[in-house]
Amino acid sequence: MRKLAWLAAAAIAVIGAGAAEAQQTPRKGGVLRMTAPYSASFGSLDPHTTPRAQDDIVNKAIHRTLYNWDTAGNKLALELAKSVSTSADGLTHTFKLRDDVVFHNGRKMTADDLIWSYTRIMDGSKGYPAARYIRIIKGAVDVEKGQAKEISGLKKVDDFTLEMTLTDKVEPGYYFFAGSTAILPREEVEKGNFASAPVGLGPFKFKEHVPGSRVITEQFDKFYKAGKPYLDRYEILIMAEAAARDVAFRNKEIDTSILGPAQYVAYRADPQLSKGILEVAEMFTRAITFNHDAKPFDDKRVRQAINHAIDADLIVKRLVKDKAYRATSWLPPSSAAFDKSFKPYAFDQAKAKKLLTEAGFPNGFEWELTTSQNESWGLPIVEAIIPMLDKVGIKVKPKLVEATVLTEILMKGEHKSLISSNLTGPDSLATLRCFYSKTPRTACHYTNYNNPAFDNLLDAAAKEGDMAKRNDMLRQANNLLYEDAPVWFFNYNKAVLAYQPWVHGLQANPTEITHQYPEDIWVDASSPAK
Repeated sequence: MRKLAWLAAAAIAVIGAGAAEAQQTPRKGGVLRMTAPYSASFGSLDPHTTPRAQDDIVNKAIHRTLYNWDTAGNKLALELAKSVSTSADGLTHTFKLRDDVVFHNGRKMTADDLIWSYTRIMDGSKGYPAARYIRIIKGAVDVEKGQAKEISGLKKVDDFTLEMTLTDKVEPGYYFFAGSTAILPREEVEKGNFASAPVGLGPFKFKEHVPGSRVITEQFDKFYKAGKPYLDRYEILIMAEAAARDVAFRNKEIDTSILGPAQYVAYRADPQLSKGILEVAEMFTRAITFNHDAKPFDDKRVRQAINHAIDADLIVKRLVKDKAYRATSWLPPSSAAFDKSFKPYAFDQAKAKKLLTEAGFPNGFEWELTTSQNESWGLPIVEAIIPMLDKVGIKVKPKLVEATVLTEILMKGEHKSLISSNLTGPDSLATLRCFYSKTPRTACHYTNYNNPAFDNLLDAAAKEGDMAKRNDMLRQANNLLYEDAPVWFFNYNKAVLAYQPWVHGLQANPTEITHQYPEDIWVDASSPAK
């Protein structure tokens, strides 16, 4: 797989720490107090029901997926299988599963568990978000539509051998590493209270959930990686307010803290706090999602006008404190399909007014924008764009909701527009499918964007085995998105995680910095947590 060269710059921030840690032996025992910073609650502890980044912090401890993201190697890696072989036509992948993987209830994982988990996700009546990934398996859409009970592209060869036939020539790792594709034990799910007492394959087993406060997990002594996890206990503490995290971190009450723009500036300037900062250019695009089924967002001239009317550079500099990179289109610069020749929409309010007049709105219009309190891509950003849009006649009325329900609103289509942060990597084809007209809304087609030329490019790319030609098609598709402006393109995130000096083994995960593989984390004896 292609190396992510852009990650090297972010990794510089932790090279020194990594060199020092290499000389130490990981200590067994202790507690890690990780913060869940994106919302005042968890949406669900059933990983199949949620694509939320907040929930996946817990999922990485309790559950496991077929692949994971190997931060050290900058690539996807097999997690629940020892090897995979691919047929000559590039469509059928045969996985030799690990035979030492045990659920927390003591039962061994087999090929049946993967087949059942993926089939469950394709239940069309439930609208599980990971259907966007599983749909790549031959016959999965038939199950989604209720035309079949089994996914024809999944075949159990024996207990530890699974044959998977895909519809397109793609790297399967891109589709089976998201936390929402976790492998679950059927017998536990069918008890009916799985979200209250989840059972998984991860290094930590569920102990306690105090809604609105924390999830406590404890070491699973039958985890399949020898000698791991190191920690006795892994606590995920809900702390949505940046100021509260700052106070708790300085008082040594928590071990990690996501830094908002203000804290980022302050911590970098502090001689001690600056020693414990992990930075990474994440594969996230912040944007306002327009519902194209709602007027006036069905007209691309209106969407283009909004992109021209907002001084996004000023907002990134003044509000986000340069803790982000200006967005050009949907795909981030890390993508092989990113077109470096394109520039972001220019701040040009005269052009915005002209486009609005051409679209039949010479005097503008009123607009309800759904937002959360998030300081990096929520209400403060909305408050900044209100006067900018007012100058071209657009009156924005913010609708404030809890961050936990943003995805639910998008999945139900209960929005005219909504500002949020969206995972846009690591695979360009999988990412761009969120604008493919045949992708269900619940599987990320939140804009209802429909462009036959875009669909044709994705269809052709999916069948193309030459990666250079495929990337060229995807580049064209991403450039079409730039032209059609299905969203307001805001920024690509730079994630920053502060950590205490006794914490070791953190990973600069570009798919989401809070999504740590906690079996690799350890704390030294100076930790105050007992």
